[in-house]
Amino acid sequence: MKLYNTLTRKIDQIEPIDPPKLGFYSCGPTVYDYTHIGHLRRYTMDDFLIRTLRHAGFKVKFVQNVTDVGHLASDADTGEDKMEKGAKKYKATVWDVAKKFEDHFYNSLEKLNNLRPDNVCRVTEYIDEQIEMIKDLEQKGYTYVIDDDGVYFDTSKLDDYGKLARLDIKSLREGARVEKVVGRRNPTDFALWKFEREGENRAMVWPSPWSERGFPGWHIECSTISKDQLGDQVDIHSGGIDHIPVHHTNEIAQSETVSGKKPFVKYWVHHNFLQINGQKMSKSLGNLFTIEDIIERGFHPLALRLLFLTAHYRSEMNFTWENLAGSQKSYQKLINLVLDLHQGEVGTVDEDQVKKYEQQFFGLMEDDLKTSEALAVLWEVTKAELSKATRLKILLDFDQVLGLGLAEVKAGDLPPAVEDLLTKRQQARDEQDFTQADELRQQLKSLGYSVKDTPQGQKINKLD
Repeated sequence: MKLYNTLTRKIDQIEPIDPPKLGFYSCGPTVYDYTHIGHLRRYTMDDFLIRTLRHAGFKVKFVQNVTDVGHLASDADTGEDKMEKGAKKYKATVWDVAKKFEDHFYNSLEKLNNLRPDNVCRVTEYIDEQIEMIKDLEQKGYTYVIDDDGVYFDTSKLDDYGKLARLDIKSLREGARVEKVVGRRNPTDFALWKFEREGENRAMVWPSPWSERGFPGWHIECSTISKDQLGDQVDIHSGGIDHIPVHHTNEIAQSETVSGKKPFVKYWVHHNFLQINGQKMSKSLGNLFTIEDIIERGFHPLALRLLFLTAHYRSEMNFTWENLAGSQKSYQKLINLVLDLHQGEVGTVDEDQVKKYEQQFFGLMEDDLKTSEALAVLWEVTKAELSKATRLKILLDFDQVLGLGLAEVKAGDLPPAVEDLLTKRQQARDEQDFTQADELRQQLKSLGYSVKDTPQGQKINKLD
């Protein structure tokens, strides 16, 4: 198994610290608002990776944090608290907001058939551990206090600070990388613990050795949780490319200082962004689509999962409703094929052909997760002149890492996307929205099904 390692800037062979065990830490969500499809792409690509690692024989322990305490709105140590911002927006307590959007995050991933982490660790459950780690850093001489602001990490004490992002520390100016903080000694110094300022009246605050009311900086949570769950050293740590210059760089600084310079992470995996119609996602453009938006437009969530496979995780991906429609047709074609393979004379399994195609497919998945090339092998199998039994076995084996739900498709079933449209059409008819019902009839036709309304209800038939 090989992966591109951000730390070394090359594709490295995966050799776990304690084989075959492999510790996998994923930077989780900040739960103050709805999870959008940009988030979903990143976590679904993690899912493909974890499934592939397990298929390759690694015993993966998958750990993910949930940031349910308000770190500040930027990578810097300034700005509005994200949880407080969410509470104001939704007119609820910060605790209720955290619960609501954590549930939405994992429900969204479940719809995409993503595996749940072995351990989900909420930051509010690790306050004492974070304080203890900061005390350890303080005792080692790596911290200083800015009055009325917080406890900061002194990055000038490290010779190799910024090695992940390959930062040119000498050329950095205050305010060029993060916002300026009065009293910060070096542009790269960062907050470990923030103090509540007079009049703020925050909902999430805790006592500490440095103040009666305060809260942790953003970066300390991942160092603390990963140490508790996976030890001083982690095999694989994943996140978005936006985390490289600040968040992950600061995790390394804290963790390696606490551990006595043990390498914190062996392999860093970073995912690229999702664009919408060639534009960056933003609230102002109204393009922060959720999984509910996908479903309401008549698309099956697994069609989105299939679409994510078409671009490499390190490449920027452009989402359009047109390419999702194409993915829906491809997904439907795949489901229809699996249904057909269950029926009639299926023949015997040709093990040589199984081995041939699986070597190609898993070889690509295990070579830096080449999902689009692996997907091409899948489509080649769908057209190959093989017995039904052979094709079915190959497709189901592939699906152990693709997670498209092919094993759940049985003879006589209607494909999930067809079931969804049929249910929505019945709802439209019940509400006497016949225009919508006709539109849904056309969508069903595009998937290869005709529907008739009878006194006994909708009758659906597959078109020849």
